[in-house]
Amino acid sequence: MTDSFLYTVAAGIARVKFARPETLNSLTFKVYRDLTDLFYRMRSEDAVKVVVIEGNGRGFCSGGDVHEIIGALLTPSPSGERAGVRELLEFTRMSGELIANMRTLEKPIVAAVNGIAAGAGAVIALASDFRIFAKEARIAFLFQKVGLTAADMGAVFLLPKVVGLARATELLMLGDTIGAEQAEKIGLANKVVALEDLEKESLALAERLAKSASLALGLTKRLLNNEWNMDLASAIEQEATAQALMMQTRDHREFHEAFSQKREPKFEGR
Repeated sequence: MTDSFLYTVAAGIARVKFARPETLNSLTFKVYRDLTDLFYRMRSEDAVKVVVIEGNGRGFCSGGDVHEIIGALLTPSPSGERAGVRELLEFTRMSGELIANMRTLEKPIVAAVNGIAAGAGAVIALASDFRIFAKEARIAFLFQKVGLTAADMGAVFLLPKVVGLARATELLMLGDTIGAEQAEKIGLANKVVALEDLEKESLALAERLAKSASLALGLTKRLLNNEWNMDLASAIEQEATAQALMMQTRDHREFHEAFSQKREPKFEGR
């Protein structure tokens, strides 16, 4: 447990719920560090099959806290010095490490976006594998509106792959806030539901994923990452190798046995 978020695991589902509703779940240095470390640790937590990251209160995550991060980095120290390049790089590399840990976690991540997801909060939602929006939810990659490049935390790498280059350019350069229906229209939201149904729909998806062949899901996510910059021949060869390995797993044999016995398969992730 931490004051950065609430964390529970049950039936293969890890739930990570932000714990700063009074600031629309803004991120502090500590929240960044705790989240980054958590997503790294979950690699080796066998009890976790899928992760649901959730907002708290009226927002999902409003991004970096203006006072505790931006103000702290810009305010001179008692000696009159501001944070130098080294200190700034330590912070920006840590925020990028969080996204890297999310993408390299070979377990599905579902973002349940209940309200505003802005700045770093938008990138956290983007880095998830599935995004379910409440009808009231909004998302904004507003970095340029605070005088920063939108090339932050992997946003310029990830967003064009989700919505295409033209839409990504529009969202990143204008920094406009878009609603849930528009997010679904351009492929940024997988599904839009009523706010009162958001938890139920997100957990239903998580339960479906938790019952799936987790080893196969993990390898699928790894290849989704790996093949972004591959040529077709390399991708086909990698997939052939991966599938040949998967054909030797206990889960694949379990499917065949279950099919023969006319029952649902019980995958073990082996």
